[in-house]
Amino acid sequence: MNSVKIACAFGIATLLAGCATGPQMGGGKNNPVTGAAGGSSSVNRSTQLEHCDRPLGTAAVEEDTSQQWYVILTSQYQLPATTPLLRLMIQQSNCFVIVDRGRAMGSMMAERDLAKSGELRNRSNMGGGQMVAADYIITPTIQFSQETGGGGLGAIAGAFHPLAGAVAGSMKTSEASTVLMLTDTRSGVQVSAAQGSARNTDFGFGGVLAGGAAAAGAGAYAKTPQGKVIASAFMDSYNQMVQALRSYAPQRVNGGLGTGGELKVDGASSAGAPGMSLIDAQRRLKDLGLYNGKPDGISGPGTSGALRKFQQIRGLPVTGQLDDPTAAALQQ
Repeated sequence: MNSVKIACAFGIATLLAGCATGPQMGGGKNNPVTGAAGGSSSVNRSTQLEHCDRPLGTAAVEEDTSQQWYVILTSQYQLPATTPLLRLMIQQSNCFVIVDRGRAMGSMMAERDLAKSGELRNRSNMGGGQMVAADYIITPTIQFSQETGGGGLGAIAGAFHPLAGAVAGSMKTSEASTVLMLTDTRSGVQVSAAQGSARNTDFGFGGVLAGGAAAAGAGAYAKTPQGKVIASAFMDSYNQMVQALRSYAPQRVNGGLGTGGELKVDGASSAGAPGMSLIDAQRRLKDLGLYNGKPDGISGPGTSGALRKFQQIRGLPVTGQLDDPTAAALQQ
């Protein structure tokens, strides 16, 4: 009878081994980042990775190594920085041209210092003005989650043999949620943000059945399942970002970004130069009967004409522009 129970126990173990899953990107198939990239071409690129006909601009990948997620990534999971993985994936997609702002940047500057010191050959062509600016910064973050299950399954398996119960009880589901943020380097405006996720199941037979040759190789992703989950989660984030950028339209604020916004605070006053937003100038000109259009913060012939009339009345230089003297006079 015991031999039958043991056979059933190993039968359950084998069955669970067949059920072990690879990382599922957004609920999809097991397909982490693989292959290589060279310029706009790639080799063995994942069929699930989004691809662009032409790049949208240049980008640098910057991860905050002071964050808790980075400590967990590199110490608990013994995984390297995410930057190489992301740079490979982004170049394979051809949606951005990657510029280096990491360790290679120090070596680049060292080469330039050698050129300035006269140590390099005359035709080395290491002069200034050759580096490419980063149009965007891509910033990654990770949230980890690991749940240990097998309560009900362990009870059922334990009815056959305690060993089978231990096997089922060792089942773990690893899940990672990632966020990628795309920031415009010139304005500091966030252009896009995307969240992605992935998960896999590890039944952990390698640890539970230590010493058993038949079960030793049955663990799903026994070495680094978290790494494969993270790669799939980042691909999910990046794919969603690219999909959103295909229909991108900039956010617009009346009067322009950073000019005060529309959520006014009682008693607030402008600091520094006596400037004012274009929409406020249009409202003031309308109150004076000089502007007939609808205040919208957009410059046009009507706005320029109204400003010229006001400048003539006040004896100001007639420019048709909302310069500082005109703004100061409008606020009186």
